Amino acid sequence: MARFPHSLALIVTLGLFVISCGSDNQTGDSIQKDNTPTDTAFIKTTTFPSEDGLEMTVDQYHINKTKPVIILCHQAGWSRGEYQEIAKELNALGFNCVALDQRSGNAINGVTNQTAANAKAEGKGQTYSDAKQDINAAITKFAAEYDKNVILWGSSYSSSLAIIIAGENDLVEKVLSFSPGEYLQGISVADGAKNLDKPAFLTSSKSEEAQTKAIFDNIKSSEKTQFVPNGAGRHGSSALWTSEADHQEYWNAVKSFLGV
Repeated sequence: MARFPHSLALIVTLGLFVISCGSDNQTGDSIQKDNTPTDTAFIKTTTFPSEDGLEMTVDQYHINKTKPVIILCHQAGWSRGEYQEIAKELNALGFNCVALDQRSGNAINGVTNQTAANAKAEGKGQTYSDAKQDINAAITKFAAEYDKNVILWGSSYSSSLAIIIAGENDLVEKVLSFSPGEYLQGISVADGAKNLDKPAFLTSSKSEEAQTKAIFDNIKSSEKTQFVPNGAGRHGSSALWTSEADHQEYWNAVKSFLGV
């Protein structure tokens, strides 16, 4: 009888130890369940339909879903290959990028425009204005994928489209336009600029300053910048390529506009 209390005490102690161990295991399980997978960086080529169903090809330069996303549109006769170097630099500055093949284009830097090839095979229009639906489709897709409004970036003819689209599309946060001009048959880019009430960055070669200013002056937004290089510069986004003498000037201006 004298040993019974000791046995009871031992049972109670063991019970508390089991409960304690079970509690620890539950805590460990909870921590494991809350440990979400890492959002890893990647570069990949992918396809999706334009607004009229045409299959588009793009290069996606992803760093992290929490970061802003820039839609990159190429100049006339070119492809997404225009941005091979530029997109990686923008990644380093903290921006996800999507470089488009629009249906109006061909090839650059060894990269063939597959969207243009598809459009030709299907007998679809390939004018500069026809590419507007491709840009809008990309905005819709990647604004949803990244769950945020996009930054729209255009080069030459697509920079004119970018100004017009940014004034119409609520999913565009701001716009960068490299060498805009009146390239769109039957459409006044200067008139379209009157609808643009978002931060805007316009630039060009020095010789294109006046045609760019004619559009720039009509932009409704008070948050707008026209950058003119000290050197001769170059037409379109390729002004940023390291092979270009004035590329650093352009990069400094772009970084200032983007706030990095």
